[in-house]
Amino acid sequence: MRKVLAAREEDRATFYGTFERVGTKNGWEGRQEHTILLRDICDQAGKRVCDHLWFNLTKAFALLNLYPGETVIFDARVKAYKKGYFGRRLEIYKPAEIDYKLSHPTRVRKVGHGIPDESTSQQDFFSFLRA
Repeated sequence: MRKVLAAREEDRATFYGTFERVGTKNGWEGRQEHTILLRDICDQAGKRVCDHLWFNLTKAFALLNLYPGETVIFDARVKAYKKGYFGRRLEIYKPAEIDYKLSHPTRVRKVGHGIPDESTSQQDFFSFLRA
């Protein structure tokens, strides 16, 4: 559980984190939804609030043309959510628990400079948006 975020539940504040990579998740009716991973999330005072968070790849994030290592600043609200396995398979059962996330990021902007490498080119990075 993210205890630092738990103490700030429902607060809206400015946070920043380091972009690491793009991912996918299964969405409604099996559609693939794109996500981004931010590491070392800190509040405006520089206090680390969590080690990583996944966000949906919204238009605001996509327009930044992020490279790994770049710093992203955004405003968000701290929200509680249930996590765990909610299916019927007993062999992979994991009891539900409450955790905390940053929800509804707005005023998203880039401040740091990442270093493009040969494994992630700008064209490859956003090629899935055209598909």
